This record gives sequence, C-alpha cells and structure tokens, in this order.
Amino acid sequence: MSKQFVVIGLGNTGSILVKQLSNLGHSVLAIDKDPEIVQDITPFAAQAAVADFSRKNMLHSFPLSKADFVIVCIGSLENSLITILNLKEMGVANIIAKATDNTHSAILEKMGLHSEYIFHPARDMAIELASKLDKLGRPNILDFMPLMDGYSVMEWKCPNNLVGKTLMEANLINRYGVQVIAVKDAKTGNINAVPKAQYEFCEGDILFLFGPDGALDKV
Repeated sequence: MSKQFVVIGLGNTGSILVKQLSNLGHSVLAIDKDPEIVQDITPFAAQAAVADFSRKNMLHSFPLSKADFVIVCIGSLENSLITILNLKEMGVANIIAKATDNTHSAILEKMGLHSEYIFHPARDMAIELASKLDKLGRPNILDFMPLMDGYSVMEWKCPNNLVGKTLMEANLINRYGVQVIAVKDAKTGNINAVPKAQYEFCEGDILFLFGPDGALDKV
C-alpha cells in the first residue's frame, strides 16, 4: 500500500531515502533549504520544496498532517532538534529522526521520540553489512530479523537433507532449539502458518524459524 512521506534534509541519507521510497511506489515530499539540492532531487520525488524547517513559520505551508511519516535527516544537531521541536509543537505525529551520535539519540528520546523511530545511518549500515558478511558461505539463509533481545526470526531455504521429511521427522525443536513458525510452499507460494507435524518439506520450500540467536546460528 502506498504511503505518504515527508523527508526533511537532503544530504546523502535523505536523498537516498527519497529515491528508494519513490522506487517502492510511495509518495514523497522532499524538503531542503538548499535550492540546488532540491532541484537535483525533484525528478525523484512526487514534490520537492525549498524550506528551512528550523523556522516555525515555514511549517504551516506544507501538508504535514497528511503524511504517514515525517523523516528528519538533518545532520546538524542544533537544526535537527529545533526542527523536531517545531514539528512536535505543531502536533505532527510519527516523526522519524536521524541521529549522528549517541548524544543526539539520547536528546531525541528525551524529546519523546521512541527509540524505534531514531536511526543511525553509519551504525545501521555496519550492522547490516556484518549480517551479510556472516551469511556468506551459508546460502540457505535468506533473511534474518531480530525480534527481541537474543531472539530472531530467520528465513531459511529448505536444505536437501530435509526434503521429503515431515516437520516431526525433522525435529528441529529438539535438534537445534528452534521452532518452525511458518512455511512458504514452493509449489503454491502460499504461506502455511504454524504447519502441522505431518507437513512434508519440498524442494524450494522457505522455512521461517524462530528461536534464540545462538541456536539459529547453528542451524
């Protein structure tokens, strides 16, 4: 489903975000105080505008209340905080903000932003890269999603040694301490949520495994 985003601050992070969200079919309003940067991003955004959101009087000319998320990608600590304060005073909900360091992040949390709505581009990129490097040589791992401290869901291509076996015969809960919570059927493409013990794995099935990170690492 298409969403409406506002991206404020069009440095490297903001510009890439605008392009990726647009490529995914979302409507993006891109804003920066530099006219040249705004001109460069215009072909990639539904709308682009020149404005300095650290000046409160500029807020009211934009349809911020209609946006699903307003994303502040301003690198300057002072301008970032002033912009977010102005947005909050205007009653804008669902603010997502870039933090340049732990101090920036801590201040944003004190301002009422949930930690899940604060992102650190350099740190997040390093974590994603580390995850990709960890999966090299383990081609059956398709994706990995942390859920809570020490527990994750792993998307796992059914290995050859499980093809033809039932879920009961595979016995992954006792062998590895992980639970099969769903299977994407290779034949139909349908998701079989909480498959029964008699489900027989086929070549190409995608298994969704839940368990402790240490156990998933051994699968």
